[in-house]
Amino acid sequence: MTLPKPTLEEIEIHLLLEAIYLYWGYDFRNYAPASLKRRIQNFINQEKLLNISALQERILHDKTCIERFLLSLTVNVTSMFRDPTFYVAFRDEVIPLLKTYPFIRIWHAGCSTGEEVYSMAILLEEEGLYNRCCIYATDTNENVLQKAKNGIFPLRLMQEYTRLYVKAGGKQSFSEYYTAAYENAIFRNNLRKNIVFAQHNLATDSSFNEFNVILCRNVLIYFDRILQHRVHTLFYNSLCKFGIFALGRQETIRFSPYEEYYQELVKGEKLYRRVN
Repeated sequence: MTLPKPTLEEIEIHLLLEAIYLYWGYDFRNYAPASLKRRIQNFINQEKLLNISALQERILHDKTCIERFLLSLTVNVTSMFRDPTFYVAFRDEVIPLLKTYPFIRIWHAGCSTGEEVYSMAILLEEEGLYNRCCIYATDTNENVLQKAKNGIFPLRLMQEYTRLYVKAGGKQSFSEYYTAAYENAIFRNNLRKNIVFAQHNLATDSSFNEFNVILCRNVLIYFDRILQHRVHTLFYNSLCKFGIFALGRQETIRFSPYEEYYQELVKGEKLYRRVN
């Protein structure tokens, strides 16, 4: 059976991604094709370029362009206490398990600008566990990591975040966790004290510790099957026995190489426990 000949656009995208990987070290070669194509085209329009080949030339010779490209290509859609029923399930099912450990290591992979990292820090503090936790918050994008590290978010979002916090089982007044200054909400320093922000590329980097909890929510949906397989292997090798693994609503461990090694803790919330 003869394979269909690739289109010119497909060839250009392939060459662009290879060039970015070889020169800059960022690997987007196994991202989901449809989403990737759309984001590349949007960036070409933003840069007022004619085609993908012109984008490749600019990316290879203009460092500021690759920085803009990374911001446009990586997915940074998030909020505090996103999917609040997930946090309710985490409080009810996972916290009792974590209380049996003297020290807890948590990896928040693909943390973006940090809203969900601070959400978890707040939850752990309210459950009396934060002082014996270390949260490793990683992302491939240095710019979004810096925003996460700053812990400063638009004040206009706090009303919605407060609503989600309450639905997530929050036990305090949400406003106690931040200070309002001008148009921003600055989150308390003690929420950052046990968070390590670091650059890590799920497509190319290896495991760097053993964890009791790994959260990677709404990231794998942007990877193709090959990269999903790699990342599932990375997480499995990084998770201690009986450790907790959390995915996003649209993600699943079904059809992954490690499906049989996990037990679902809460149906529908994509919370799993490694049992092998």
